[in-house]
Amino acid sequence: MESYADVMFHGAVADLQRADGTYNKYQTAYKHRTSADLGSDDVDFIRRRDSFYLASITEDGWPYVQHRGGRRGFVHVIGPAQLACADYRGNRQFISMGNLQNEPRVSLFFMDYLNHARLKIQGKATLRLVSEVDTDLVARLDNPEAPAERILVVDVVAIDWNCPKYIPTLYPEDALQEIVGPQIAKLQAENEALKSELAKLRGP
Repeated sequence: MESYADVMFHGAVADLQRADGTYNKYQTAYKHRTSADLGSDDVDFIRRRDSFYLASITEDGWPYVQHRGGRRGFVHVIGPAQLACADYRGNRQFISMGNLQNEPRVSLFFMDYLNHARLKIQGKATLRLVSEVDTDLVARLDNPEAPAERILVVDVVAIDWNCPKYIPTLYPEDALQEIVGPQIAKLQAENEALKSELAKLRGP
């Protein structure tokens, strides 16, 4: 993979950083943080996500952002610096698919709202019909409950763990179920027991 600074900090961006006195700091920091492959922390973070945001570019140069979601772990790390996930039937606008046929460069945001963390990925992507993809990969990514229509593959070029500031605290449904679920079940059981006891006191 490349340094995130080498990929993203050019032209006006670099000029603004120099004026602010942060350019050299970032150049040094990202060189130390850059590795050839995704690290174990990167892989673990990606595998625990149930959604991400995908930014692509239209033929006219407009940015377009789309949400992608699935079961937790639906994004697979299939190589040292390669991701893939199943893509399901949507609203039939085909904006992302069309954009990628013209320009493969994309930006991905993986968010962890509960722990205030985000991973930014710059990469090159393909989005192809299932019939055009290796059957072993389709089998690995597919969800029997919602068959894939396309497969998204992203070759990671650079990554950045971004600042946790201003990320709101949101609780995913499965985390709430794990924390609150047992208490709700206990209250429901107590409620049923009280209803039964009340019925006995009232008599036939």
